[in-house]
Amino acid sequence: MATVLVVEDEPAVRLGVRLALEKAGHRVLEAATSQEAWPRLREAEAVVLDWMLPDEPGTRLLERMRQGAYPELPVLMLTARTEVRDRVEGLSRGADDYLVKPFATEELLARLEALLRRAGRRKVLRRGPLLLDLERKEASLDGKPLPLTRREFELLAFLAQRPGRVYSREELLEAVWGQDYLGTPRTVDQHVLQLREKLGEDPKAPRFLETVRGMGYRFKVAPQDTNHVPSQTKGEG
Repeated sequence: MATVLVVEDEPAVRLGVRLALEKAGHRVLEAATSQEAWPRLREAEAVVLDWMLPDEPGTRLLERMRQGAYPELPVLMLTARTEVRDRVEGLSRGADDYLVKPFATEELLARLEALLRRAGRRKVLRRGPLLLDLERKEASLDGKPLPLTRREFELLAFLAQRPGRVYSREELLEAVWGQDYLGTPRTVDQHVLQLREKLGEDPKAPRFLETVRGMGYRFKVAPQDTNHVPSQTKGEG
């Protein structure tokens, strides 16, 4: 299922949403403020966002997401505002859908599933700050386009769609280059090196492409967050 970031300052509402999402099989990240939410967006595949947050309106966080590194991340906005003009404002700021409090968790789940299905049809894959448009074969990192060759993109996309799974050089050659390719496994090493340079990777502490000694390569799984909100999280405000 999906990793969903719930940005909500009311503990009871946040707990109810978390429990409903986890029961449905989703992994849940939590934040009570915009500041806490920002660094966690890197792992999220969808966001449930409250309009009224203690440090800034949820609509302001949404604007920064859309103008920065998260233009495609599905967002379901929660609010107690019931006026049509408020709904229009939320949608115009970049929300994909809108749910008025109080709400039934069944409706929240249904709306979120619809957003995830639409995102899937767009064939856009997000891995933290890395965005891969599988249809257009375009990649961006932190909102900035990556100048990848066709083969570099195909190798990165293949691994990113299967995070944590180790592939040998021979397996990658067959999957990405094809059975008839006459090159050597060193071709994979060279392309991984080129990708790391373009991704700004430190080979000793990679964010994305990890070498497994004696085995091959894998796309690194992001560290698991706990389900509670920490007392203090540093990040952009």
